[in-house]
Amino acid sequence: MKQRSGSAQARWEQHTQQPLFGLAAVFAVAYAVPIVQPDASADVKWWCEVTEWAVWGAFAFDYLVRVALAERRREFVRSHWLDLCAVVLPMIQPLRLLRVVATLLLVGQRARIASQIRLTTYVGGSVVGLLMFGSLAVLSVERNSPDGNIHTLGDAVWWSFTTMTTVGYGDHAPTTGLGRVLAVGLMLSGIALLGVVTANIAAWFIARFEKDDAEERRQTAAIAELTEEVRLLRAEVAALRSSGGAVPKQRL
Repeated sequence: MKQRSGSAQARWEQHTQQPLFGLAAVFAVAYAVPIVQPDASADVKWWCEVTEWAVWGAFAFDYLVRVALAERRREFVRSHWLDLCAVVLPMIQPLRLLRVVATLLLVGQRARIASQIRLTTYVGGSVVGLLMFGSLAVLSVERNSPDGNIHTLGDAVWWSFTTMTTVGYGDHAPTTGLGRVLAVGLMLSGIALLGVVTANIAAWFIARFEKDDAEERRQTAAIAELTEEVRLLRAEVAALRSSGGAVPKQRL
């Protein structure tokens, strides 16, 4: 259901969009610090944990407010079921990875709501976000694996990039079950984003060709109309000459 641009829900979404994106950036930092710095103090890790839950709580509160402001709440819940899943997911089992997935889903849904965000910006942000979170997530689950070969952030970023692009060199690969689940998610996300980019480029070319065809048809119609006017004028002049009448100067 499309809400009216002047509704309370639309105004709330417009005013909270940028603050929520800022909180998502804060979440990214809080999630990355304990992974990039595994020897960080217990206090730093605790604050990062609190920050992650606080950001997720802000997105959950935003969802509840949007439900309360919606004109048809049941229709809103049905049409925004992915938001609901992202809000409920971390409560089922408090894993850090689930909070990552939930935050990515909620940020993505709010980005789609904002009509001023262009598709290219959305796709680019999705690629960067998936690369970053995918690298950090696989590093956190593979670093301590006995058979793992992803031990540094550089290895994780390289693995995420080759996985998202579906190249898969095989020099780095997850060995744990959770790591393989992450690999499947990144591969599917990479294929989906590639499809979006391809479709966007194709749509641009089609729109360009249609615009050129429309301009050509307009010019052809104008030339045909002008040709018809000239033909009628010549016929009128010929008729006047054959009848011996004078030809008006303004028509010559």
